[in-house]
Amino acid sequence: MAKWMIAAKKADFDAIAKQFNISPITARLLRNRDLTTTEDIQRYLYGGREDLRDAHDLTDIDKAADIMKDRIDAGSKIRIIGDYDVDGICSSYILWAGLTFAARGSKAENAVNSQTDYRLPDRIIDGYGLNDRLVHEAKDDNIDTIITCDNGIAAYDQVQLAKDLGLTVVVTDHHEVPISKDGDEEKQILPPADAVVDPKRHDCNVKFKEICGGVVAYKFLQVLFEKYEEAGWKYSKSEIDEFFNEMLEFAALSTVCDVMPIEDENRVLVREGLKQMENSGNLGLSSLINVNGLQGSKMTAYHLGFVIGPCLNATGRLDRAMRGLDLLTSTSEMAAVNIAGDLKSLNDSRKTMTQLGVDQATAEMDKCVKDLPKVIVLYQPDLHESIAGIVAGRVREKYSRPTIILTNAHDGVKGSGRSTENYDMFRALSECKDLFTKFGGHKMAAGLSLPTENVDELRRRLNENCDLTEEDFVEIKHLDMVLPLQYLSLSLIREFDILEPYGNGNDKPSFACRDIRIKSGRIMGKNRNCGKYRIADANGREYEMVYFGNMEKWHDFLTDRYGNAIIDALYNNSVNEDIVLNIAYYPDINSWQGRESLQIVMTDFC
Repeated sequence: MAKWMIAAKKADFDAIAKQFNISPITARLLRNRDLTTTEDIQRYLYGGREDLRDAHDLTDIDKAADIMKDRIDAGSKIRIIGDYDVDGICSSYILWAGLTFAARGSKAENAVNSQTDYRLPDRIIDGYGLNDRLVHEAKDDNIDTIITCDNGIAAYDQVQLAKDLGLTVVVTDHHEVPISKDGDEEKQILPPADAVVDPKRHDCNVKFKEICGGVVAYKFLQVLFEKYEEAGWKYSKSEIDEFFNEMLEFAALSTVCDVMPIEDENRVLVREGLKQMENSGNLGLSSLINVNGLQGSKMTAYHLGFVIGPCLNATGRLDRAMRGLDLLTSTSEMAAVNIAGDLKSLNDSRKTMTQLGVDQATAEMDKCVKDLPKVIVLYQPDLHESIAGIVAGRVREKYSRPTIILTNAHDGVKGSGRSTENYDMFRALSECKDLFTKFGGHKMAAGLSLPTENVDELRRRLNENCDLTEEDFVEIKHLDMVLPLQYLSLSLIREFDILEPYGNGNDKPSFACRDIRIKSGRIMGKNRNCGKYRIADANGREYEMVYFGNMEKWHDFLTDRYGNAIIDALYNNSVNEDIVLNIAYYPDINSWQGRESLQIVMTDFC
């Protein structure tokens, strides 16, 4: 059970409700999202593309656009180098589509000879981002210009190599800029590219920096196309608008899958991108939507983050990320359908492998359940290295402890870590850097490589140096308010739709309710991993409730409170005593055979 933190932010909720024609409950939810002014609320609820930040605010973006226009118009061979995750695949597609579109529309005589292709690194062979092999390959292929996306900001040596070989290099990225320290003074280390576009540059004054690589690529094309419009080209305004409508889909997919905050302009991009995606004109994306049974559905951020995105990610994990990019660039419906089916199968395999890895890790941790380490370091030699991070995240969630999962690699041991809010994993690993052949990351996540013989020493040092206390291991659950069930209605739940899309920084509304009585229940799911219950509130009103969480933890809670017989009684409709508890929940609408009913989804209990 988590520690509940219930928001208590104040405002004139009745006035907000009246002004925006919403309920006071929804007005309180807006305040909980730190929306304090009429302008903030208006933009949050109804903001459109006119509210997107000015692309020209990104340092070097005009310079980068001038360079790429010059290269296209000169008929150069251009190579996009992205990354193997969803953001890398989508930002590469955005650039490829934009640069080829520009070459066809340019009135420059030599633009017709311009060719743009792409390369994505192999996760296992190459690792992340730009590397020496990709640079030399570009030179051997007579490439004139490299443009990166979702990587490059930390590739100083590789960019220098490309420059030494005579290539033009433009970097577009969104990651933190490496820094060097001289006493208390910090200096950013930018790669020696011809232009570097990254909102995290210290000298970049954009007001909202938390955009992904796909959005940086989208903004770059906005500026590039402006320059072509000024010079005169073959496209009409409607053709340009149609192009950017499609690119919104991929900017949205990148934003959600890279777990960017759904705030500010990201909220606009995701909301508009989801609308476009429901009738996507991209053969590859529409095939992926169809093969997952989502055709005709209202697309949500959940679909991007947990259905579509993982299929693209699976290519970089278990196959080649280029396969995912080939899907998006496909012009053959049959080819697109075949690749989409393969990607879904890959993702299904990835899910099976992940569950096996989680089960193995859990079994190992259960051996020391009464004396859990502060920092979990598990060595699973046979785990596929591409899913170490996913397994680490699942273990972290289960035990509320920083977790590092290690597995065998080509040279020693390789792994990924996922942290908790109160533990700076990058800082902790930095204190053990003598043990690693390579490591990197940030407060909440890290990647590392080390000799096998250093695993035990890493585990020992991390735990000896860790000052977390037992209180730090208690999960914190943030709730919007205490909301008795009697205030719920189907119309109110539908009204909550104006708060979508949900995601990082804009969570689904979540509430607490006291003194809920459970009257009966039944186990559901092919793996018997969820439950459905008939409940009553303090006033005797009855509701349906479902729980999709940890059933073992739920049953242990009931047994500890009411005795061993309570589980059988609950599911055999023979409860003869009050099962009373407080619940954390969100309300939902259950649709079945054309009928709609209110449904309570329990997320925690005490």
